[in-house]
Formats: sequence, structure tokens, C-alpha cells
Amino acid sequence: MRPIGTQKQLEERRKQAIELLIIKRCGVRETARRVYASPSSVIRWRNAYQQYGQKALESKTPPSRPCRLTQKQLQKLQVVLLKKINADNNKTLFRSLREIAQIIRKRFGIRYQPSSIWYILSRLGWRHKKAKGKAYWFFNNYPSSPTLRRTACYVGQGLRADKQERA
Repeated sequence: MRPIGTQKQLEERRKQAIELLIIKRCGVRETARRVYASPSSVIRWRNAYQQYGQKALESKTPPSRPCRLTQKQLQKLQVVLLKKINADNNKTLFRSLREIAQIIRKRFGIRYQPSSIWYILSRLGWRHKKAKGKAYWFFNNYPSSPTLRRTACYVGQGLRADKQERA
């Protein structure tokens, strides 16, 4: 089971364990108790450190499929979505995941399933909220304008709405 904490926090925990073992000369069990890890993990970290050095303690990116959109394309998508909202005179613009998937396909030629769009939106700083039985996306980091901060993209009843439309 994966321990609780971000990658950076877990990396710091490993570095702290090595510091306790090597610099402060604590035992394996004492180090494990202090960093809230098992003695076998501390031994594994020590061996990796002795064999590969500090690089062995650094966090690795989690294995997952890379995003098919480049960073530049993600920035362009952000601009396109915000322009669509601004074109509606700063009123709430409702948008389903399917519509956003179509925008990506037309603009960049990359097909995404509507159920995968939530990952892209959350990566861009959009947040999901549910209010009065309706789920919607809103951009969390939009600059200063209070009306634009309240702007939302409607997702119907979450991902279930997309599945019901297919039936």
C-alpha cells in the first residue's frame, strides 16, 4: 500500500532516513520509527543510496500514459475555453465533456473520450463542483475578475449524462 504524502514529501522522508542512518548513526529500527516506515523500507533505501547515491532517493514520476496534448497545446486549449466563456459576455457558459472533447478534436486533431476530459481540465486548473443537483467545471485561477471566477462549464449530471445521451 502506498504511504500517505506527496512525491516530494516521500522523497524528503527517504532523505531524512538516510541522514539519520549515516550522519547521526541511528539504527535501522530507530530510523524506521522516526520516519514512520518499516525497517525493510529503510534497509532498501540505505542499499539504494550506497549503490546509486542521492539520485536513488529522488521521487520518480508515477507510471501513467502521457498526455497526448503537448504543453503548448494545453495552453492553447485553456485560451480557447476562456475565450468561449468571454464570448458569452461573462455569463455562465455551460459545456459538457463531450463538447470539450469535440473542441480538442477539431482544434488539435486528437481524439479523447469524454470521460478522459476531466483529467485535462483538472490539470489546467479547472475544478469540479456540484450545486443544486448539477455538476459543472469552473476555472479556479482566473485573474481578478469576480464575474469570470464564477464562470462554469456545465457537465450535466456528471459523466452519467454523457452515457445517457448515447442510449
